[in-house]
Amino acid sequence: MNAAPLQVPRIVITGAPASGKTEFLQRLKGELVLDAFLFFDEVARRLLEENPGYRKDWGGFHREIYRRQVRQERRAGERPFITDRGTADAFAFHPETMTVMGTTIEKEYRRYSAVVQLGSSAALGERYYRMDAIRNESIEDVLAIEKAITGIWRGHPGYRFIEARPDTDRKYRHLLSVVNGMVALWRQRPSS
Repeated sequence: MNAAPLQVPRIVITGAPASGKTEFLQRLKGELVLDAFLFFDEVARRLLEENPGYRKDWGGFHREIYRRQVRQERRAGERPFITDRGTADAFAFHPETMTVMGTTIEKEYRRYSAVVQLGSSAALGERYYRMDAIRNESIEDVLAIEKAITGIWRGHPGYRFIEARPDTDRKYRHLLSVVNGMVALWRQRPSS
């Protein structure tokens, strides 16, 4: 599945629970090289904090995630952005959402220039995996989610996977190196 290259970098940072998405997005916001970028926090966590009842309506939950994600991306206009999850993440959790929303994986791939999936600390075992009020999945559930997310995104031409590591600073530096490489390519592009 080929996605047409975008002129403006639109980067998805995705991963299963406990992969570092939220923490790393916050750290990326402080990187000077990314000062032209907008940053979008994860929609799913915000929705569950607003309304825990969504846990009993997964279809409605994922449709609302998709709608809000599309809305915030449209507001970005032609500005580059980095987002904590992208539209296709909803399909990994609730495959029916794609059909209900009237889209295809190819259309969703074209929304983004790159996708970086972070491996979950659940892959490292109980010592590294932490649960909280929102993240309450078992290690087995998290690894199944990671597999589903990989299945949804790995066909994107700009897909990269960064494995889980006990050293989160090292993992972040790997992510930053990947993002910096993408930004450098964007800045070197010929002006139209």
